[in-house]
Amino acid sequence: MRHVIALDVGGTGMKAALIGADGALLHQARRATGRERGPDAVVEGILGFAAELRAYGAEHLGAPALAAGVAVPGIVDEEQGIAVYSANLGWRDLPLRARLADRLGGVPVALGHDVRTGGLAEGRIGAGRGADRFLFVPLGTGIAGAIGIAGRVEAGAHGFAGEIGHIVVRPDGLPCPCGQRGCLERYASAAAVSQAWASATGTPEADAADCAKAVEAEDPKALEVWHTAVAALADGLVTALTLLDPRTLIIGGGLAEAGETLFTPLREAVRRRITFQKPPTIVPAALGDTAGCLGAGLLAWDLLDKTDGSEATR
Repeated sequence: MRHVIALDVGGTGMKAALIGADGALLHQARRATGRERGPDAVVEGILGFAAELRAYGAEHLGAPALAAGVAVPGIVDEEQGIAVYSANLGWRDLPLRARLADRLGGVPVALGHDVRTGGLAEGRIGAGRGADRFLFVPLGTGIAGAIGIAGRVEAGAHGFAGEIGHIVVRPDGLPCPCGQRGCLERYASAAAVSQAWASATGTPEADAADCAKAVEAEDPKALEVWHTAVAALADGLVTALTLLDPRTLIIGGGLAEAGETLFTPLREAVRRRITFQKPPTIVPAALGDTAGCLGAGLLAWDLLDKTDGSEATR
């Protein structure tokens, strides 16, 4: 059965799958990234995991994978196949595409940025399916974005397109590790809400999910924390809407798991802020934590399409 290898490498865990030409998940696996062992061990873990998936496909699906796609965090040069930098995983200028191709016996390998890859999947087969222009914004430890245009995701001239988390929404506000002050992700990421709620309650282990539950119970402190986050998020999103004019705005990540506790006030906050802009459809992401892996599979199939010259040859 024709299939590709898909790998989504995160700061703590790796998700992998063998994906058929019709998008079917033929096999799935997970394992720890092992970043505590250092960047060299992480890379070897990725290469070894991919090799195991290739062997599994050869044994159980009748043939080895035709290609592989891998999504990684940090700064990624997709065109050159270089994982340029990852603060969480500790690598710099890693030729990951070439290393993977060598370990997999020379099959074509596509390398992508984790958020853009997840956005590719959401745009093609998830919440943005059918939208010619979309913006995917996952609200997790930080905030990033994927700009979808006609079935592809824009990387930008230097691989930095979509970094909405570093739009300044509160000038002279909280310092951000990027070097600016008042960045969106310092107010509206799941990590920021967790930090604010822990401070408000004096409970270090309190997190964003706890805050959302308290909002539903109409706790005044929770409502204040939540309002601060939603207001900042709406400010950042309206800036993005003004620049990009997407038809669909897809919100994912841990904070989106609050459902309408987030989406109802967010839609209203965006509505109040827009003037001449056309309001987008604001929807929750549909693919959950499988988006990056599914997107990596799409990258691999796209690579085969380019090699074969036609999708009809699948």
